[in-house]
Amino acid sequence: MAASQKIKIGIVGATGYTGVELLRLLASHPHAEVSVVTSRGEAGVHIADYFPSLRGVYDLVFQAPDEADLAQCDTVFFATPHGVTMKEAPALLEKGVRVIDLSADFRLQDVPAWEKWYKHTHSSTDILKEAVYGLCEMNHEAIRKARLIAVPGCYPTCVSLPLLPLLKAEALQIGKPLIADCKSGVSGAGRGASVGTLLCEAGDNFKAYGVAGHRHLPEIKQTINQLQSGVAEHFVFVPHLTPMIRGMHATIYVHLQENLNPHHLLSDFYSNSKFVDVMPYGSTPETRSVRGANICRISVQRAPESDVWILMSVQDNLVKGAAGQAVQNLNIMFGFAEDAGLQAAPLLP
Repeated sequence: MAASQKIKIGIVGATGYTGVELLRLLASHPHAEVSVVTSRGEAGVHIADYFPSLRGVYDLVFQAPDEADLAQCDTVFFATPHGVTMKEAPALLEKGVRVIDLSADFRLQDVPAWEKWYKHTHSSTDILKEAVYGLCEMNHEAIRKARLIAVPGCYPTCVSLPLLPLLKAEALQIGKPLIADCKSGVSGAGRGASVGTLLCEAGDNFKAYGVAGHRHLPEIKQTINQLQSGVAEHFVFVPHLTPMIRGMHATIYVHLQENLNPHHLLSDFYSNSKFVDVMPYGSTPETRSVRGANICRISVQRAPESDVWILMSVQDNLVKGAAGQAVQNLNIMFGFAEDAGLQAAPLLP
């Protein structure tokens, strides 16, 4: 598609944090126009009345999904709970609409594993086979040709990006533990009300959760298995909830083949990347350094008096971990500059 031509965008389930983040980013996209936004519960409500931050930015109202003409769109983003996209995507694909799914419906190619972790019966296994996992730095060429994108989860993005160059080089030692100790801001739990995300519960508090099994575990292991065999079975993933709104931090402990320097591997691999910043050796990235931006910052250190290497990565879970990565996929699919609509610098403080 010519760079001067604007594409029409639809957003299904636009009332959550990921939905409003998509709206914010797409408002500055030079080649995209949001024309349809849906919400079953807020049908008829003006966007500006629901999201005051978007006053003067959009002149749209939420439409009921059954009444919205999504087939007029070039691309439809699904920012919905799991189980929705698989039901609605096939009809759109048949009409030539490309689908970018921010839920987990098409992330796992192993159907029994998906059904085990998400407690649903998968109803679109036929199109699951063609879904492209939208980790842009891993599947750039496949994304360019795709009709259906499964945007990775926030934790899988934060963990996979530091590991990607090492796995591609088969640099990890087989049989040694691979540990990802991760922290997320509360917005990662979504906008729905729950006791655990109330201010009095999450504020001034820090805790691990999903230790016995988190839904992002099989997703991360799927990526590991695709790139280096014999590593995923020794992978340990523990997420934590931190008392901040945005931000995600992963500390990853790895054992590498002898005489390999992970900083060199990472620096070379991401030397031309717009959205992955490999920091100077010995740095410690901060979550606030990526707030509001589609950037993952990575640093490398070696544990003192040890053969363990420590990789650290930070990202905004709502941007590079969700909506920003979705827009990055859009750009690749339509041949736009990869940073179109994603050029804003991080916010500070």
